[in-house]
Parts: sequence; structure tokens; C-alpha cells
Amino acid sequence: MSVKHPIISVTGSSGAGTTSVKRTFEQIFRREKVNAAYIEGDAFHRYDRDGMARAMKDAEAKGNRNFSHFGEEANLFRDIETTFRTYAESGTGRTRHYAHTPEEAAGFKVAPGCFTEWEDIPAGTDLLFYEGLHGALVTEHVNVARFADVKVGVVPVINLEWIQKIHRDKATRGYSTEAVTDAILRRMPDYVKYICPQFTETDINFQRVPTVDTSNPFIARWIPTPDESMVVIRFKNPRGIDFSYLRSMIDASFMSRANSIVIPGGKLDLSMQLILTPIIMQLVERKRRVG
Repeated sequence: MSVKHPIISVTGSSGAGTTSVKRTFEQIFRREKVNAAYIEGDAFHRYDRDGMARAMKDAEAKGNRNFSHFGEEANLFRDIETTFRTYAESGTGRTRHYAHTPEEAAGFKVAPGCFTEWEDIPAGTDLLFYEGLHGALVTEHVNVARFADVKVGVVPVINLEWIQKIHRDKATRGYSTEAVTDAILRRMPDYVKYICPQFTETDINFQRVPTVDTSNPFIARWIPTPDESMVVIRFKNPRGIDFSYLRSMIDASFMSRANSIVIPGGKLDLSMQLILTPIIMQLVERKRRVG
């Protein structure tokens, strides 16, 4: 954690909806004139698309059918920690980009499924914003979470997460339902080992819960809409959170526990604006006071 160089980390599984949450943060940063540096969790995968396919094939030949993007062997966990630590200390660090689609590849001037070259994070930013799989990671050897000032978890209930992943990967990446299902099954051990434990480290969790039937996510024809959902917002430390104000501003919200408020799904963006804006501004103001 750093007063001079704060870090905000948004973490969640593939298909959880972290990219949508990132857009809300971007809106806040623009409105409040916050100069944020952005890094993506995918930048710290160990392999490009072809390399990952080869690594999975090699792992399977050795009897490991669960080699996945969630696990340690497929990622540069120490590099994530180093980037967080370096930014917290000096306001800079190194990152790169991963091109998922032909459109992204054209913008980055690399082939789809490839990385750009490593580059320095620009100096003089107000804060670092991370969005990806491992932003609150703690393992026996690596502790990413300790360097982040604010850690946000995006955690739909599991069937909804799978529905969102299946629809996204089919629509934007051209995968079949069978291929996405295979990926979900292959990742499950690493999901339990590396993804779930992070949500005990996060300061705020946003968990979307559908109010329609999602019993079989593998045949769902569409993703439940926000209006067909509720969102549980859990605060690790609720001290200083004005729940009375939030309830007055968000119709049909209610408290489910002393540290949790439940809101209609369609009010998620509003709730994030209300909750996150003062947190972001507090970080920036503290930074500016110390020069």
C-alpha cells in the first residue's frame, strides 16, 4: 500500500464481468479528472495463444488435464507482484498488452493471440488500476494483495459466471459451447486454489445473483439482464460506509447482513458510482497532500 502511489485492483474470474466494472471506474476517472495508469491481468500470462495450446498439450501428455490460465504455471505471478511493488514505491513499472481479437491485434500491431513488447508505465499518474484474474492473489511465494490500496472483487454466482463466459467466448472469440465447457472443467481445480481465496482479501465484493432460472448454464440462450438480477455488495470493513445514505439513494435496496447491502441489478452502476467515487477521491487527495 502506498500513499504517494495508490493502487486499485479489480479481480474476478473469466466471465465474471470485470471489464464492465472497469468501464465504471473509467467514467469516474474521467469525471473527476484522475490520471490513471491501466494494466491488464492478461498481460501477465506466461504464454501467447499458440504457446498456451502447446503447454496444455504437453501437460496433458504428462497426465495433467487441469493446466489453465488460472494457475501458477501459466502465469507470471512474481511479475504481477513486482509491478505492484514497483508502482507503489516509485509510481512506475512495466506492463504489456495481450490481443484477444483481430480488432485488438490491429490496434496493437501484433497478431491475434500475441503480446506486445513490455513497456514502462508512464510516470506522473495519480494511481494504478489493475483489472484481471489475480489482483488480490496470495500464495506461499507471492503476495500481490498487500500492495493494493483498494481491492474489488467481481463475483457472480457460479452458474451466471459460466453463462456470461460461454456467451462472451462464443460471440467475441469464436469458440464453440463444447470448447468453453472444456475450458471451465479444466480450470476448476485452479479456480478453487487461486481464484476463490482472493475474495477473502478484497475490500468490496459485488456479487450478481439472477432472479431467473439458470439451472443449466450450458444451454442458456441468453444472459439474465440486470433487471433480472440482484447484486449483493459485501464490505470487508463496513466502518465509515453510510448504509442509510446508500439505501435512501438506491430504491428497493436492503441490508442482508451488517456488512452487506442488496440492490436491484439495474442499480449496479449507480451503486458503484456512489460507493467508489469517495474512495477514489480519498486516495487521490491523500496522494496530493504528500506531494
